[in-house]
Amino acid sequence: MRRLRRNRTALSNVVSTLIILVVSVLLAGVVTMYATNISSTRTQQEALKVGKQAVWVYNNGTAYVALAIDNVGGRDVVIDKIQVRGVEVSWSKVYYTRLNSSISTSLNCPSANPTWSDFEYTSGRSASFSNDTNDKPLASGDTMIIYIKNPDGISISDIGVTIGITVFTKNAQYNVECNVETAETA
Repeated sequence: MRRLRRNRTALSNVVSTLIILVVSVLLAGVVTMYATNISSTRTQQEALKVGKQAVWVYNNGTAYVALAIDNVGGRDVVIDKIQVRGVEVSWSKVYYTRLNSSISTSLNCPSANPTWSDFEYTSGRSASFSNDTNDKPLASGDTMIIYIKNPDGISISDIGVTIGITVFTKNAQYNVECNVETAETA
């Protein structure tokens, strides 16, 4: 019978086990990073920038809320609803126009009974504003200017009070706040 020789230069069981564990953890890390990279580069993110918000109230109680919504994300979105001070606004009270670029100036206060077909929404820029009862789609890179006439819960006694405005999409909600101002001037 032959005797087997023992190889004294082999690795111990503990070292072999450690090497196998380290290699498997590193491989799992590489696979996870690859999957995350693939999924994050192929899915475009939704991102809205809500700004230029303002609220005005006339002496007769007529109130207007104005805001600009910039779609700065990589995907088109649908604006499902808007809440002013926690109360959902009916689409019949919303007047809007779409622009292919954002604006840098403040929004103008409308007169008590504005003409929405040729309305000067900011200094030197006019547009025709639409009014319908549908959710509002907004393409990536575009801007929507929104005016809300007489939202529920805003009155002349709210002048000087900070209120919240929330814009909802299918995937997110965007909150902004602003102070209620008087629309009356000298």
